[in-house]
Amino acid sequence: MSDRTRREFLKDAAMAAGAMALAPYATWAEETEPVAAAEMCVARWGGEAVGEDGVDRMAARLAERAVAEIGGMKRFVSRGDVVWIKPNIGWNRAPELAATTNPEIVAALVRLALEAGARKVKVGDNTCHDARQSYRSSRIEEAAKTAGAEVVLLDESRFRDVHIGGSVLDSWALYPEILEADLVINVPIAKHHGLSRATLAMKNLMGIAGGNRGAWHQDLSACLTDVTAFLKPRLSILDGVRVLTGHGPQGGNPSDVKRLDTVAASTDIVALDAFGAELLGHEPLQIGVVKAAAAAGLGRIDYRALPFREVAVS
Repeated sequence: MSDRTRREFLKDAAMAAGAMALAPYATWAEETEPVAAAEMCVARWGGEAVGEDGVDRMAARLAERAVAEIGGMKRFVSRGDVVWIKPNIGWNRAPELAATTNPEIVAALVRLALEAGARKVKVGDNTCHDARQSYRSSRIEEAAKTAGAEVVLLDESRFRDVHIGGSVLDSWALYPEILEADLVINVPIAKHHGLSRATLAMKNLMGIAGGNRGAWHQDLSACLTDVTAFLKPRLSILDGVRVLTGHGPQGGNPSDVKRLDTVAASTDIVALDAFGAELLGHEPLQIGVVKAAAAAGLGRIDYRALPFREVAVS
């Protein structure tokens, strides 16, 4: 072999060896490149059919996955934060009747917030039925405490008038302890409502208010839009595992309950309510608050135009 040929051979061999050495790193780098978080995720159960005895465990898994897909709880919670989780605990109903948020979704969110570094996680709602009975019957009190939360019965005397500056609500009595939290996680259940057709994430914000909330129904869409604009919610999770299809918001008849085995999480509350409307069989624009809040610039109805992800969980 000539000197020139030998030099070319050694050069080519060295280049090949270098490429082989770099190849595993290049592949690893491509595989572990961070994937941008979605702004909304719909997590649906895609495994084997789950009986009633396994619904709560499934609900927790769906919630955990939905939150993970929008960046995980650390995206929203900083170390030392106080977090308030606001489920629907409004009614003296068992979870099987789909009038209140699934308790294990609440528990899963408590655990995620504490793992993300929250100093304290509080759970509470301004109920319609007796609070103690509702907290107990919904099983949210037990599940939240077991997960490490402080469960709060809202004290009627503590509500304070707050300047909202809305088109209808200039001021209203809100619960200071919720407003003072570093993060409020809104966790409604998707269900029928006799007046507004659907009660979803924005409607669930009524549980932060005191006073004569029944007066809001004179212009419910505007009032909910005002409160949403004031609160600027950062994270909402919709329980669509069991949904209430009729006689809402109280329910009470098992025949009105439908299993959809779905949980959705979003940073855009309007988008989440638009999805929830579809989940209940409505066009989003048929739900007054969705239309009003979108018109006010609080979010978008076309949730698929967001960074959006839909996943099957098993």
